[in-house]
Amino acid sequence: MALDKDKIIEDLKGASILELNDLVKAIEDEFGVSAAAPVAAAGAAGGDAAAKSSYDVELTEPGQEKVKVIKEIKEITGQGLLDAKKMVDGAPSIVKKDASEDEANDIKSKLEAVGATVTLK
Repeated sequence: MALDKDKIIEDLKGASILELNDLVKAIEDEFGVSAAAPVAAAGAAGGDAAAKSSYDVELTEPGQEKVKVIKEIKEITGQGLLDAKKMVDGAPSIVKKDASEDEANDIKSKLEAVGATVTLK
């Protein structure tokens, strides 16, 4: 069975948003896929043009050396000791929002060096 792509596209152009939503759900159910997966794959295939430009650095877990992590957080953020301690005690917490890739990786490596677990989002 050959698909007539032009006919399908014309049918989609004439469909309402509700009809298109129902179509997406039916395709997801029928084939066991998610509409979000192709978007992520397309973004990854797009290369540098689709690369993420900023990252949130999250302290996921402080690890065994909390005092060292607190000192490092204090140094990275410029906060006082009490604020840094609250951030570490409240993990998971965002250490830096909208950091460049280099800055985010630098912060991550500094925190991991003192035993923390860090996630870039």
